[in-house]
Amino acid sequence: MKKIWDLYHKYEEIINYLIVGVLTTVVSLVSYFLCTMTFLNPNNSIELQIANIISWILAVTFAYFTNRIFVFKSKNKNKVKEAASFVGSRIVSLLMDMAIMFIIVSVLHLNDKIGKLVSQVIVTIANYILSKLFVFKKRD
Repeated sequence: MKKIWDLYHKYEEIINYLIVGVLTTVVSLVSYFLCTMTFLNPNNSIELQIANIISWILAVTFAYFTNRIFVFKSKNKNKVKEAASFVGSRIVSLLMDMAIMFIIVSVLHLNDKIGKLVSQVIVTIANYILSKLFVFKKRD
């Protein structure tokens, strides 16, 4: 058991990021699916992107607080600046998400649910890199 605990501590940030990332992905996917199954048509390019943006807003809100507290354990006193950096970095990944969804669904005419899953994997990796390098970087 000690070996497992030691491994967890060695890779704590990445493990916690994966857990938070899965939960954030659930928030994103559930909100996207609810939008497209109730009031937005994923076959309409505009409504597809509206559903994408709604799911993004909910996921980013959830992700900021959980990443701040559980992953990067930020002590930054300037939460407004930190949150703005976080949202800014997530805008980059939103644009990636929108482009991926446009290509997969609108250009290639593949299933939007599969497209969203593919997009989430790519975006999750990009988000970790952006958060680690620009948002929650350790300040000495």
